[in-house]
Amino acid sequence: MKISSSLQLGWLLISSLVWFCLDTLQAEERIAGPIIGQQINGQQIKQHVDFLAHPDREGRDGWGKLQSAEYIIKSFKDNQLKPFFNGSYLQKVPDLGDNSERPVIVGQNIGSYVEGTDPLLKQEFIVINAHYDHLGIKRGFTYPGADDNASGVSMMLEVARELAKNPPRRSVAFVAFDLEEYLLWGSRWFVAHPPVKIEQIKLCITADMIGRSLGGLDLPTVFVLGSEHSAEVQKALTSVHISDDIELAKLGVDIIGTRSDYGPFRAQEIPFLFFSTGEHPDYHMPSDTPDKINVNKTASISNLILELVQYLGNNDMAPQWQESKEADLAEANAINQVTDHLLNAAQQGEFELSNVQRFFVSQVHSKTRYMITQQRVTKEERAWMKRATQLLMLSVF
Repeated sequence: MKISSSLQLGWLLISSLVWFCLDTLQAEERIAGPIIGQQINGQQIKQHVDFLAHPDREGRDGWGKLQSAEYIIKSFKDNQLKPFFNGSYLQKVPDLGDNSERPVIVGQNIGSYVEGTDPLLKQEFIVINAHYDHLGIKRGFTYPGADDNASGVSMMLEVARELAKNPPRRSVAFVAFDLEEYLLWGSRWFVAHPPVKIEQIKLCITADMIGRSLGGLDLPTVFVLGSEHSAEVQKALTSVHISDDIELAKLGVDIIGTRSDYGPFRAQEIPFLFFSTGEHPDYHMPSDTPDKINVNKTASISNLILELVQYLGNNDMAPQWQESKEADLAEANAINQVTDHLLNAAQQGEFELSNVQRFFVSQVHSKTRYMITQQRVTKEERAWMKRATQLLMLSVF
């Protein structure tokens, strides 16, 4: 059933005014040890997040960002990772638009790598990245950026630690991008001035905000975007183990566009994956604090990324770029899962939906369920699903 134009307009108006109600009581979280077959655990994630999002870091802009850079470099050195930028861990990033002989330096990317074990394949790179900058202090309020993006940096540091002990056949680089909050300038500079030939970079894996859940609800969902652009990456996602405490939701990147540092790689048609658990009410707020991070969930996502890199890093065939194929039934599954969680939470009083919102979410849920039952998604249905998901994002993401 299609929504009328007037109803869509009503949804847009209402969604712009609605704030989702959350339970302010935070249950004390237990920090789990490693699950069998998993190397990264919640305690390791917590250690990084607590440091990077501590009030002393001043929101990782200015002096606090320099301290964070030192912390990241120390972790690379402790794990004997090689510097990625011509013998240095740092890549200076000049001011946007400054083309002078001595441009003003406004940031620095941080990079290391582990060399692959294969004599030929070690010339190919997988780049795991997460931005480490945040918003700093504004109007006297510190923006800690625990989820945005201390969570992603924590993943990167732990995956680096594990791969340093057991490198795959391909080389793997770990890059903490600066200036993501400023038009993705750090990653844009990196792609324009790569430390290796751009053709050697075979895959980009970006993590940004992987420590919470969509809309602040207690959901197991982690979104992964970009797999539609590589058959090899699609196969890898279906081949690796996914922990029972997370639920993978595959979406086409065209639904949200460029939202993080995968953007410059995407523009170069480098296969990529973007991992995120979605936006929540503390996004870009002083309330994005370490105590709200689900460190066990972040550890499970980190282990998933670790296994993906091991799989693709050892595969004979490197990921190849392809134009997006026809609609993927996995998208319908992902959107159906999310709307099912929303409706259940609303029914239990954990999430507030107006009558119009509830009706719209129900329609999206019903139509995606129909697609799943039919085991197909037509071109027209995919276009509708894309628009419907974007409407949901206005009030949920």
